[in-house]
Amino acid sequence: MGADECVLMINPDPTKQSVRIEKAKYNAIRGAILESLFEYGPMISVRLGFMVEDQLGNEYDSFLYTAVKLDMEVHGELHRMLKSRPRMVGFGSLPCAI
Repeated sequence: MGADECVLMINPDPTKQSVRIEKAKYNAIRGAILESLFEYGPMISVRLGFMVEDQLGNEYDSFLYTAVKLDMEVHGELHRMLKSRPRMVGFGSLPCAI
């Protein structure tokens, strides 16, 4: 597998190690996350994970879901809504409260 076939996912916690996965898996999880948020709007991370699992079926991996979601936060595609309890995930890079 060549380097161009992998994605290095960055964790927002600098004490955590970055993870490299196949680009196809990354794109499948990322696409399922974006599709769910586009259709249903901001939601708690657990619910989003269940929706991604429903879309991906046997290809779903909770560790990879979390790693992709965190990488998307680092790159500004998603944000955690800081004042919501439980914490919700939405589009964009600026934290907001609902």
